Amino acid sequence: MLSLEDIGKNAKAAAFEMQKYTADQKNKALRHIADRLIAEQCHAIDCNKTDVDAANKNGMHPGMIDRLTLTPQRIEAMADGLRQIADLPDPIGELLDEWDRPNGLHLRKVRVPIGVIGIIYESRPNVTADAFGLTFKSGNAVILKGGSDSITSNIAIVGIIRDALSDCGICPDCIQLITDNDRAVTNEFMKMNKYVDVMIPRGSQRLIQAIVQNCTIPVIQTGAGNCHIYVDDAADIAKAIPIIINAKTQRIGVCNACESLVVHKDIEAEFMPAFAKAMKDNHVEVRTDEEARFFMPESVPATEADFGTEYLDYIISVKTVSSIDEAISHINRYHTGHSDAIITENEEHAEKFRKEIDSACVYVNASTRFSDGNEFGFGAEIGISTQKLHARGPMGLKELTSYKYLIDGNGHVRA
Repeated sequence: MLSLEDIGKNAKAAAFEMQKYTADQKNKALRHIADRLIAEQCHAIDCNKTDVDAANKNGMHPGMIDRLTLTPQRIEAMADGLRQIADLPDPIGELLDEWDRPNGLHLRKVRVPIGVIGIIYESRPNVTADAFGLTFKSGNAVILKGGSDSITSNIAIVGIIRDALSDCGICPDCIQLITDNDRAVTNEFMKMNKYVDVMIPRGSQRLIQAIVQNCTIPVIQTGAGNCHIYVDDAADIAKAIPIIINAKTQRIGVCNACESLVVHKDIEAEFMPAFAKAMKDNHVEVRTDEEARFFMPESVPATEADFGTEYLDYIISVKTVSSIDEAISHINRYHTGHSDAIITENEEHAEKFRKEIDSACVYVNASTRFSDGNEFGFGAEIGISTQKLHARGPMGLKELTSYKYLIDGNGHVRA
């Protein structure tokens, strides 16, 4: 097992090697890796079964087990994500700006890799391939630290990727995995400023906050997803119900699932019976405020904590409001800045919601489940940033780059 120091040195050296590879070389490697993932999926799934069996034995929550589990369909999606990344334009070398100074200097601002990216994440082994694809195409080296519950899966996936890179004549150290699950190792990793240029956490709010508070490396914060849907008084209920079902139940263990519903009081009498039936049919526990509970007497009384909770479960809270202003105020108070939606046929209300909701992704008449790099056309995503500096929302290739200035002169000296 390599020491962290050796992993850091290898990553730094690989980052310099990455600058030599052409877009064509990177794209061919990505497609080859996708093919190898499909060809070796049985090995990956067998290794994943070890992790899933251990998770079941340890009583892991079903929503987290869903995030942990690999299937042929999910491996195919991982491979498709890599192929999509290969098909995307290479951002490296893009000319962002160009100008001449009165003294004759010619300046260019061009896009460049960040360098070495560290990623700490929890139970989702698909993140391993997604993270590699984006960091690799954007010219970066990556050091991965997955959770202990997915270690066998991650070792298998990284092994497939490294072997495929070697097949293509690419430095395999552009992806490295920390396999030591000792917490002290993770703490040391978070202080490797000498080698790591930026750290990206992916996982629970607890994990993210621990990294933000303890990491000495600059952090791009990918936040938890307490996503809201507001059913306006001008909502089309025939649109609202399928959107809510999709946002709440398609996958419960993901950050873009709807956790909180806000309903205008003037539409509750018509909306709530249909909503109650939909939630019952999909086995979702509903936690309501007093006004909403009038229409759902069998529901669980909501506490204030419910309005700010990312359940990652078959649970949803309901808050009644008397105006769109109250809805916006409630959402901006309790959300996590991830993704929020309004269901309305009133364009004035829609535009007000777009303008005043302070989230990375704001939807009108659509499910929050679309907050995803693939759905946005980015290929796979590195995460969904809920902060505002450097990157916000689904983070694709361009969000994993920086820039530098190229200045050409002809014997210029400063007076």
